[in-house]
Amino acid sequence: MKTYNVAVLGATGAVGQQMIQVLEERNFPVGKLLPLASARSAGKSVTFKGQEITIEEATESSFAGMDFVLGAVSNAMAQRFAPAIVRAGAVFVDNSSAFRLQDDVPLVVPEINPADAKKHHGIIANPNCSTIITLVALSGIRRVTPIEKMVACTYQAVSGAGVEGMRELEEQIAGHAKGEAAKPSTFPCQILSNVIPQIGSELENGYTTEEMKMQNEGRKIMHLPELKVCCTCVRVPVMRSHSISVQFVTEKPMSVEEARTAVAAAPGCVLIDDLHGRNYPTPLDTTDQDLVYVGRIRRDLIDDERGLTLWCCGDQIRKGAATNCVQIAELLIEA
Repeated sequence: MKTYNVAVLGATGAVGQQMIQVLEERNFPVGKLLPLASARSAGKSVTFKGQEITIEEATESSFAGMDFVLGAVSNAMAQRFAPAIVRAGAVFVDNSSAFRLQDDVPLVVPEINPADAKKHHGIIANPNCSTIITLVALSGIRRVTPIEKMVACTYQAVSGAGVEGMRELEEQIAGHAKGEAAKPSTFPCQILSNVIPQIGSELENGYTTEEMKMQNEGRKIMHLPELKVCCTCVRVPVMRSHSISVQFVTEKPMSVEEARTAVAAAPGCVLIDDLHGRNYPTPLDTTDQDLVYVGRIRRDLIDDERGLTLWCCGDQIRKGAATNCVQIAELLIEA
């Protein structure tokens, strides 16, 4: 079997650590694994297939001999290293938002637009986590009829803010038990016992950068340039796994039963009929696995002819980030 040299850029973060685990779980044919991080993490180690591998400092010369670089770093770091990665002849599968809307960079969810990955010029972008989870939930329906518009409300776990977000919730839980006041730093206010109805920077239209991703990225991934999306993103005190409520209008009328059948047949989806007596998933149900769970499919009461609504949950760190990156790389090694 042919093997591939794989670098993980940002190997010490939540997504980077998960990438390494997913590479092992999915038996990706890794010849050499190169974990890369900042200078302060260099010299530490990660475990891969029972071996301790030393983390190296990421520099422009780190990528020689690599076939794939899986990126789990900020936009600025992705932009800094992308030219060196491409020059080295590796494929950069980037989890940041730096390149998602560039015309010459494919934006890929393997269950939806796998062919786009083959059109790359050295960089492939991984979509926003909530976008991935929502579009996978809708992918079966889209195979039957195009989607014209969506209203989405996301309930995003603190894992979306990385290790720091998860640590802050843990610290506030522990502090609350001791009667201590919360000291927010990662989030603008206390997240424990609270919800924060803004993620990302506010734009001139009143929406945030995070909210506009659902429309802008959805149009590109589903090849629906006229798709309209109204989105509200909310941070909730959940450790990991995002949840999304989606109202959507299809081009052709679709019954609830037809929608259920389409979701049940879609790759990467699980239709929830009876999960411990429930017809809906929760974040805990979907934590630490790669499927998107979908439930509560029903007729939309505002547009009762072509409108439907559903609830979905998916692990933000895995399918919403790390696993989707590895799946993209898998598309490029298929015979």
